[in-house]
Amino acid sequence: MPRLSQWYVRAALIYLLVGFSLGALMLSNKGLNLHPLLWRLLPVHIELVLSGWILHLALGVAFWILPRFWEGPPRGNELGAQLAFVLLNLGLWLVALGSALGWSAGLLLVGRLSQAAAVLAFAAHAWPRIVPRQG
Repeated sequence: MPRLSQWYVRAALIYLLVGFSLGALMLSNKGLNLHPLLWRLLPVHIELVLSGWILHLALGVAFWILPRFWEGPPRGNELGAQLAFVLLNLGLWLVALGSALGWSAGLLLVGRLSQAAAVLAFAAHAWPRIVPRQG
């Protein structure tokens, strides 16, 4: 497995652990009534599990599994996939922290745009690797 795929999958597992821990905390708050402000973590929980875990895992496996080139670097120029990793994490934290701390809508928009740019950067990287089957 390439190093960048390992980073994506490890990040996905960390987001899964943190996201499900927040979910467990909120679920226990339902029965134990720990603190009423714990419900403000719901958007963070959703963001970490959906964008953090699922998207990181999907992009990491896609980077690893898509066909390799015969000439040059096997996965082509990896800059788009590396940029996607950075932008996705930046956007994820901006949206998660922004929703939990009540930041302005402008910062949340910047976070969402960063996530969208990450998907576009990864798509630009992966597009040449998707080739028709010869035969």
